[in-house]
Amino acid sequence: MKKVLLIEDNKDIRDNTAEILALAQYNVIVAENGKIGVELALKEKPDIIVCDIMMPVLDGHGVLHLLSKNEETSNIPFIFLTANSEKSDFRKGMDMGADDYLTKPFNDVELLNAIETRLKKNDAMKKEFTKNIHGINEFLDKAKGIESLKKLSEERDIRFYKKKEDVYKEGGYPKGVYFVVKGKVKSFHTNDFGKDLITELHKEGDFFGYVSLLQNEKYTGTATALEDAEIYMIPKEDFLTLIHKNAEVSKKFIEMLSNDVAETQKKLIHLAYDSVRKRVAEALVELSDKYKKEDEQQFSINIGREDLANLVGTATETVIRALTDFKMEKHIDTDGSNITILNYKKLVEMRN
Repeated sequence: MKKVLLIEDNKDIRDNTAEILALAQYNVIVAENGKIGVELALKEKPDIIVCDIMMPVLDGHGVLHLLSKNEETSNIPFIFLTANSEKSDFRKGMDMGADDYLTKPFNDVELLNAIETRLKKNDAMKKEFTKNIHGINEFLDKAKGIESLKKLSEERDIRFYKKKEDVYKEGGYPKGVYFVVKGKVKSFHTNDFGKDLITELHKEGDFFGYVSLLQNEKYTGTATALEDAEIYMIPKEDFLTLIHKNAEVSKKFIEMLSNDVAETQKKLIHLAYDSVRKRVAEALVELSDKYKKEDEQQFSINIGREDLANLVGTATETVIRALTDFKMEKHIDTDGSNITILNYKKLVEMRN
């Protein structure tokens, strides 16, 4: 049963609307003002919110503003209730990100149709697409809804890269957004002295190379296959059409592509202040978290010491010494370039 949060200060309208929604088999939660409405939205996580604009304590615009800033509530469909005399207020709300509006007085059919339509659209965008080539094609084709672009979807190809082969190079112009079908990829920057620093690791199901495309600038780093990889490119025109033509798709796609900024900041802090020993432990934990499969009892990875040093941000010889210490302490085992983590918990404790 879908959960509807109704925020309305007029008791008669609130009771009548709640009754209609209950008869339509919705689980209805009511709030008599915006402040209570925000509290209930955070607590109950409704499937959709129907909210009056003109209210005491906190008006509808304030409710929408607060909920849109919260990650847990920012994607909940939001319908405004507005009187004919409040058209300018309605437009302001739509500009702020409201999904729809109903003009008072409205009938039961208008109310239920508006809610059903928004819920259907939201469910379609929330669908979990399989993280493989077929799932990405399905997402693109379903999200675009533009007949003239279907040909672009049909022309996408998987590209094969050998280990150490560049997917794109620093200074090049973006031609599309990349998706890892199989294998591992690293993104890195090279300083003026020729020293590399790995900034991101990508696994199967990850997107990369989108930042420069969105900023319409040359690549500021290089992406290279860590092992033989199959990579799929969404053409630039196809991607930008999605972003610019469909607001819902734009929001969903950016969510799919966005990295956690807090994690990036955390990594920079570790690089600046932590000891090499901590940073090597952090790198091993990151590799395990990124690449360990659910059915694996013990994580192993074949990674060159130079690549590991570039991930840690130190000299190769320093990383080798740290790995030797970890091996003696039985936190890891090594066989050539292969590293097996024996005590993941200890490495986690060490990095903290």
